[in-house]
Amino acid sequence: MKAAQIKKYLKEIKVSINEVPIPEPKGNDVLVKVMAAAVNPLDILQLTGSVKLVQDYRMPLTLGNECSGIVEKVGDDVKDFCVGDRVYTRLPINNIGAFAEYVVVDHEALAKMPSGYEFITAAAIPLAGLTAYQGLVEELEVQSGKTLLITGASGSFGQIAVPIAKSMGLRVVVTGNTRSQDKLLKMGVDQYVDYKKENYWEILSDLDYVIDTLGANEFEHELSVLKKGGRLLSLRTAPNKMFAKQNGFSWFKRLLFTLAGSKFDSKARKQEKEYRFMFVRSSGDQLKRVTEIVEKYHIMPDIDARTFSLSQVNEALGLMAHGKLNGKIIINM
Repeated sequence: MKAAQIKKYLKEIKVSINEVPIPEPKGNDVLVKVMAAAVNPLDILQLTGSVKLVQDYRMPLTLGNECSGIVEKVGDDVKDFCVGDRVYTRLPINNIGAFAEYVVVDHEALAKMPSGYEFITAAAIPLAGLTAYQGLVEELEVQSGKTLLITGASGSFGQIAVPIAKSMGLRVVVTGNTRSQDKLLKMGVDQYVDYKKENYWEILSDLDYVIDTLGANEFEHELSVLKKGGRLLSLRTAPNKMFAKQNGFSWFKRLLFTLAGSKFDSKARKQEKEYRFMFVRSSGDQLKRVTEIVEKYHIMPDIDARTFSLSQVNEALGLMAHGKLNGKIIINM
């Protein structure tokens, strides 16, 4: 089979298409024929080695974190999937490889695709859906009736996070561009702040939760709109002591992450607020819950019109790194 691989971490995007054996599923594994794989900023971070402290990979490495496909073969201990099932997944962080014609996945990381969805659309859901679900349930521990702000909600994350948050009974405020306003308002957003027209920190206050997708430059503004006791969850800023503790890292990594996040933890504590950081993990059970929400609310993430073949993986990654996107980039097998 063909697979998009690197032999070492790279400073530039230069991925090779190699012929490798089709993997054989063991007891708890499922062999999936990949039909579509989504391209994410995380792929660039893994390619360049920017997340080595979280997960260092053996080489050669087949890239790709999420995909949809058809079950080709199952291990002897797998009872919940059958040959021919249409499935999708956010692959386990230590066993990625969606940019290939086949991938072996632990059955606990898989879920059946939303009913009636095409492979291309389904491939764009798992990573963002699980990020939203884990962020809301595990990190923010949200309570119905409270208010959430999502900064930078115009992209694929916001399009999935908003309906998931609404399904949990939250009042949802977002910032984004003019182009995405109508779509997000139709999803149930209670207040939309066009970042080119208004500064959200000048008009919002006393919020219960914030999810940050923009990074460290927005930290103080995001912190300022929280009430005392509120929580700020970042998907981009910096790992911290809590993140290291939750993930069971070695003492050395715990020290590094504690130092990296110390200034953010300190600023939050001074205002009697809390800072969290997360790195999404695979979970078939949680993805089933996301699937239910996707089906109920007919969530259709935007897909960029420029789809790519596996042989065009460098162009797809280049567009992710440097291009102007109109939705999720998909490699169509």
